[in-house]
Formats: sequence, structure tokens, C-alpha cells
Amino acid sequence: MHRMKRRVLGISRFGLLAAIGVSLSSRAFAQDTIDSGDTAWIIVASALVLFMMIPGLAMFYAGLVRTRNVLSVYMQCFAITAIISILWTIYGYTIAFDSTGMEKDVRGLHSFIGGFSKVFMKGVDANSVSGTIPEPLFFLFQMTFAIITPGLIVGAFAERMKFSAMLIFSALWFTFAYLPVCHMIWGGDGAFFADMGVIDFAGGIVVHLTAGVAALVAAYLIGPRKGYPTTPMPPHNLTMTLTGTAMLWVGWFGFNGGSALAANGDAAMAIVVTQLSPCMAAMTWIGIEWIRAGKPSALGFATGAIAGLAAITPASGSVGALGALVIGFTAGVVCYWAATSLKRTLGYDDALDVVGVHGVGGIIGTLLVAIFGARSLMGNIDDLDMVSQLGIQGFALITVGIYCAIVSFVILKGIDIVVGLRINPESEQIGLDLEEHGEVGYNI
Repeated sequence: MHRMKRRVLGISRFGLLAAIGVSLSSRAFAQDTIDSGDTAWIIVASALVLFMMIPGLAMFYAGLVRTRNVLSVYMQCFAITAIISILWTIYGYTIAFDSTGMEKDVRGLHSFIGGFSKVFMKGVDANSVSGTIPEPLFFLFQMTFAIITPGLIVGAFAERMKFSAMLIFSALWFTFAYLPVCHMIWGGDGAFFADMGVIDFAGGIVVHLTAGVAALVAAYLIGPRKGYPTTPMPPHNLTMTLTGTAMLWVGWFGFNGGSALAANGDAAMAIVVTQLSPCMAAMTWIGIEWIRAGKPSALGFATGAIAGLAAITPASGSVGALGALVIGFTAGVVCYWAATSLKRTLGYDDALDVVGVHGVGGIIGTLLVAIFGARSLMGNIDDLDMVSQLGIQGFALITVGIYCAIVSFVILKGIDIVVGLRINPESEQIGLDLEEHGEVGYNI
């Protein structure tokens, strides 16, 4: 009887250990399987980011131009959406995210560009997994970022660039500027800036800095609009611009919150700070207007909000409420100065303030995350060495800025030689809608 009891106890212990083993192995296996909650959230986030481009950014920009150019802005945004989606499928995704041959802290070609094993989505099917979501969904989510980045640049050359030149520029710039930068920062272990520890949660460098630098180069090379700056060029439809602002604002929850790539606390906090920063930036912007001009403007509120959204983007996965409010306030002040005083001083015609809002906003957030990401300032980074991290962030900004400036200059110069960048003065006076597309936005 005693032996039987010991045998039973032995069997029970073995069963318990086996159950624990099965449980542990199940958990390990679960890490490589799809999580339905994460998947559902990233599906929504992908739709929100695409919504930012069409129709959000298209409406925001279209309302700011003159009546005769409203359709041209819509066409540029929609055409960029189409061409970048195609190129992302053919080779963009693999160059940005194929990690074949990469190893942490080992430098090589693939530290700067990805491999080519996933051209035409090779190997990316319904059964492939990326983290806890289907890889086709990761492919789609990152595609939306690739779409909106060249879309932002449209605001710099609005009302004067040929449609053909715009298409060629967007394709080449996506290939030689966006993809390498995306890979170096978001490519994972072995990627150049990722190994350095650069913090760019949702694209302060990858999206906003690169677009801002390209916008500055384009504004200088293409030249100012006919009549700028002496001829008044007010927005033709601020109602449309404010509607586009609202779409961008809401879509930004997917932009930043989705960058957690999971439905978790990081995503929730990213959404919270994404709400706080534009609120503070918008109120700061109209506060400055109120003091200087005596009236707060709707355009100022919209522009300030976008500046706050751009600035919080790189920091949204690292800072808390305090950091979001400080970043928003800083963006309101500095971006206002950049979009007004700096632009006048340097003499470039950045038609819709891509440089002052997105470029400068991205720089602000990329630098301030090195401070407000600290636990002591309500951030979520343990043992953050602010000085060291600030140096890393600054190095990445300068390096990427110089690289994108050179690439943008070479591409634009080459296009100008081959097909020309700018429509002729007569066509500019008539408007791009009629001259480039044979249509008008308003039949009255």
C-alpha cells in the first residue's frame, strides 16, 4: 500500500511537470503566433494612416492652394498613393525590412539597405507572421508610411511643378532616400542607426525630417511661385483645410499608436500623448497670433496642431504627459517662427510650410525624446543617459539630413535636365488643374 502511494505520487509529480512543460512550450510557441487583438488593432491603424493621405492630406493641402490648383493637389496625393503602393510591393518592402544576413553590431551592406529575398512579396503570404500579426499586415502598415512621406513634400512645390516631374521625383526619392533611411532606423538588429540606439518610434526622422529636407531643396531649386512674395495668395477654402486637419489628427492615432505593433499599453500611451501635443501646439500657435496680430486664426490653429503632431511622432513611444505638453509647446513656438520669420529670412517659397511644420517639428521631437523619455520626467526609458542619447539623436538628424539633401538635389537636377521641373509661366497663371489635367475643380 505504501509503495502504491509513492508510485501514485511519483506519477502525479511527473504529470505536473509534464503539464508545466506543455504550458511553457505553449507560451513559447504563442510568441510566434498571431494575436487576434494585435491584428485587429493594426488593421484599424493601417486604415487610419491611409486615411491620413487620402483624403486627409489631400484635403488639407488642397484647401490651402488657390482655386485653379485644387485638383492638381488631389491628383498628386492620389497618384503618389498608387505609384508608391506598386513600388513598395515590387522592391520597397524587401529593401526596407528584409533582414537577411544582418547581425547586431556587425557592419556591412545590409546595415544600410535590406536584402532582396522578398521582391514582389515573395514568401509573404497568409501563413507568414511578423511578431504577433500576419506579415502581410505588417507589409501594409509600413506601406502607408512610405506613401505619406513623399506626399508631404507636395506642399513645398504646390502650384508650380509638372505632374510628370512630380511622379518621377516621388518614385526616385522613395527609392534612394526613404528606403535606406527607413531600413537604417527600423530595420532591426544590424541596421546602422538601430544599433546605435536612435529613438524614432513613428517617424520623426524617417518621415518628417526626410520630407522636410527634400521640401527645402525642392523649394529652392524649383523657385518661388509667380508673384511670390508680393502678390497675396490666400487659401481658397479654409473649411476644406480644417476638415483635412481633423482627418490627419484622428488618423495620427493609427500612425503613432499603431507603431507599437500591438494592442497594449505602449499603444495606449502613444495615443494619449498624440492627443496632448497637438492641443498644446495649436493653443500656443494661436496665442502667439493673438498677441502679435490681435486675432487667433483658424489657419493658425490647424497649422499648430499639425506641428504638434509631427513633433510628438518620434517621441510618442517614450514620453509621458509632461513630455507631450513640453514638446507641443516647443513645437508651437519654434515651428511658428520657422514658418514665418525663418522662411522670410532665407527667401524660399515653401508654399504650404512643409519645412517649418514637418521638418522642424520632426527635429524638435527627435531631440526632446532624449530628455523627456527619462523615467524621472514621466517617460518610460530606464537609466536614460540624456547627454549620450542627445548626441545619438543629433548625429542621426545631421547624417540623415545631409544624405537626404544630397539625394534630393541630384534627383531634382536630373529631372530638370530630362523633362523639366516647372510648368511655364503662362500655364502657371492659368492653373495646373486645366493645364496639366484638362479639368477644373469648380464649375461656376
